[in-house]
Amino acid sequence: MARFRVPHTLVLLLAINALALLLTWILPQGEFQRAENAKGKEVVVAGSYTSVEADRPGFESLFLAIPKGLDEARDIIFFLFIIGGAFAILRATGAVDASIATLLRVLSDRPSWLVAGGIFVFAVGSSTIGMSEEYLPFVPILLALAIGLGFDAVTAIGILCVGYGVGYGAAVINPFTVLIAQEVAGLELTSGWGYRLVMTAAFVALGIHHVWSYARRVREDPSSSLVADIEPDPAWTADLERRFTVAHGVIVGLLVIALGVIVYGINAYGWYILELSAIFFALGIAWAIVGRLSADTAAVNFCNGAAELTTTALLVGFARSILVILDEGRVTDTIVHAIAQPLQMLGGTFAAIGMFFFQSLCNVFIPSGSGQAYVTMPIMAPLSDLVGVNRQVAVLAFQMGDGLTNILVPTSAVLIGILTMARIPYERWLRFILPFMFKAWALGSLLIAIAVWIDYS
Repeated sequence: MARFRVPHTLVLLLAINALALLLTWILPQGEFQRAENAKGKEVVVAGSYTSVEADRPGFESLFLAIPKGLDEARDIIFFLFIIGGAFAILRATGAVDASIATLLRVLSDRPSWLVAGGIFVFAVGSSTIGMSEEYLPFVPILLALAIGLGFDAVTAIGILCVGYGVGYGAAVINPFTVLIAQEVAGLELTSGWGYRLVMTAAFVALGIHHVWSYARRVREDPSSSLVADIEPDPAWTADLERRFTVAHGVIVGLLVIALGVIVYGINAYGWYILELSAIFFALGIAWAIVGRLSADTAAVNFCNGAAELTTTALLVGFARSILVILDEGRVTDTIVHAIAQPLQMLGGTFAAIGMFFFQSLCNVFIPSGSGQAYVTMPIMAPLSDLVGVNRQVAVLAFQMGDGLTNILVPTSAVLIGILTMARIPYERWLRFILPFMFKAWALGSLLIAIAVWIDYS
């Protein structure tokens, strides 16, 4: 009997698109009424779900959704191209190889530092300022570091994504999830941060244990790697003889300064993909000047680097097209409404845990944290009142349900982009991340139950 082979990620996404279209033919159509809140943001009106009659998408929608998805994801797609081009210039200066060689010499006897330190740093970035797409530039650096230390691509991406996921899940003061959810729920912004800080420590410890257990096994037996049969990109192998020079220090310093400017701009001015793309393009030019690359050499490297991310960019658009089909079929609100109804029949603790899993499932259909907050929190906040649970607990259920599943659902453009850059097939990633997700769901349920018992507010 021929062995079953899981199809390419593109085939999987197309199959999910087809399933989404099938749902638009089967499910009843409906929608919530929406209104602007005090800050001019559109939110769902609780209890306003009504059935609607609209034209069902035809079979041609399966194909029309693809260019629409590419169009709706254009910001992140072009961001990927600019990131790929800028970092190809950075690589050409030799600063990456020199930095990685230096780090490998420091970490050679302490490989666990990369796992623990990396997860902690990425978790802090996501938990405080909501970093997600901003992590894409770190993918090639992490791959080179992990492989240089005897790990594999799954370890590298595990460090990044687990840190990113638990940071978004615990979300001490994440402005894109917890603060929006608290605003919609009528709570004081940043309130309850102490308990979320404890949650962050618990999830980070869980993440470090999971990734390090896998990484250590791969280091001891490379054949146990989930991607042992996939040839690593030669670009992931650093020149370990490269020495760190003053010019390399300036180049790395420019990157650090740029990251600082990005953090400030996100917090002070609400910067997003447009501004980040501009900064990294400017960085590419600055790196070429400091690295003494000719204009032609810099241009060739930029184009080659952007071209290498073409597949990644396409998959991001294909992932977004799933949501296009559901939205045009007017069934996204139907799915949210149907999932929320049974929660009213549960007691306080179980209802709160049910909210957690409800939000986890919603993230498949609404992978945007802020978008999900505006759709689901107007429903969950009044529901928490009905079942006798503090609204702060409803926010907790939302942020964990949204954040943790960011590293699981195939509709997440960021996740699909990261996996494609690292040459990790989606089904291999599932074999790595699902055991962690079951542990994270169990821990999250316990933390929510404790929050109910202590009347967390």
